[in-house]
Amino acid sequence: MMESSTNSIEELQLPREVRVAQLNNLIDTLRIADEIASKGYLISSSELADLMDINASAVTSRGDHWSWRNWVVSRVRREGNQILWQLERVD
Repeated sequence: MMESSTNSIEELQLPREVRVAQLNNLIDTLRIADEIASKGYLISSSELADLMDINASAVTSRGDHWSWRNWVVSRVRREGNQILWQLERVD
């Protein structure tokens, strides 16, 4: 809990332009996720990790079916040494 309040204080100290740029980056990320889901694209663990801005091992350790923001993330299949994931929009 302390970490989250510390992050909020740090965010308030950022210049408005930086905060707006961060929001624009977030919107871009959400639009990408929405397009991946709506087109039925499958993405690899590393691509999903890049989208979520986390480590690839954190993606695979979450299991086969879990939620992230407005999407349900499902492990679909393995191709060679890659795990492929599908995003499904939930409203």
